[in-house]
Amino acid sequence: MLFVIDIGNSHTVIGLYEKDNLQGHWRIKSDRNQTPDEIAIQFNALFAMAGLNHLKISGIIISSVVPSLEAAWIDCCTKHFSDSRGSRPFIVNSESLKDLITIKTDYPAEVGADRLVNAIAAWSRYGSHLIVIDFGTAITFDCVTDSCEYIGGTILPGVAISLEALSNRAAKLPHIDISTSPETIIGKNTVDAMKSGVLHGYGAMIDGLVDILGKEMCSSSKINVVATGGMAELIIPYSRKVDHVEPMLTLQGLHYIYTKVHEK
Repeated sequence: MLFVIDIGNSHTVIGLYEKDNLQGHWRIKSDRNQTPDEIAIQFNALFAMAGLNHLKISGIIISSVVPSLEAAWIDCCTKHFSDSRGSRPFIVNSESLKDLITIKTDYPAEVGADRLVNAIAAWSRYGSHLIVIDFGTAITFDCVTDSCEYIGGTILPGVAISLEALSNRAAKLPHIDISTSPETIIGKNTVDAMKSGVLHGYGAMIDGLVDILGKEMCSSSKINVVATGGMAELIIPYSRKVDHVEPMLTLQGLHYIYTKVHEK
């Protein structure tokens, strides 16, 4: 089995693949204080609950934007989840992906590993010009050509960060739940006005950014817009520009990358 791990600022998402089939996936909070042994205990319990045997793990790939947690995960996987050969996990970065994607930015090493994984995953699926939107702690828009060239993108505050800042900085604005939408765009009370502002506001932002990014990409062919991330399914209904929602895009990308690397 292949153990795929995506370490984000807020959450860590992992999966276990048996060949091309995702056997199980989990999403937990990214705890920077966890030790390698604590991580192992946590995931041994999750694997056991799903009826999966960690002793069958024969490969591991890690994508991370949290250096301190990346080190703990590498230690954990090397000690507890590696096969009998004691092989170390494959770590995703601009250098390790140089044969799969061309990074055309000022400083390739600065591009987040998750952004590159998503770009490769979307390109492997659609093979076209792409704008990949990831709704995480930050919302990232990544632009990819039909030749799998990563040409850059935009970064802006995520939905949770914006809501938290709004409630913390404005004394009369409450914390709200945006899983239900307001009946009208024009809010008739404070909660509905906040919901409308976030849901319709982010939807309009997506559409506007897709338009101007697409124009700058100067593509005469179709640009596929792909969305992923924890908040994607809440926000995408308020956008007209997203073509595909892929909740498992990062895990699929990690599986694809590992497979391609080990085919060589």
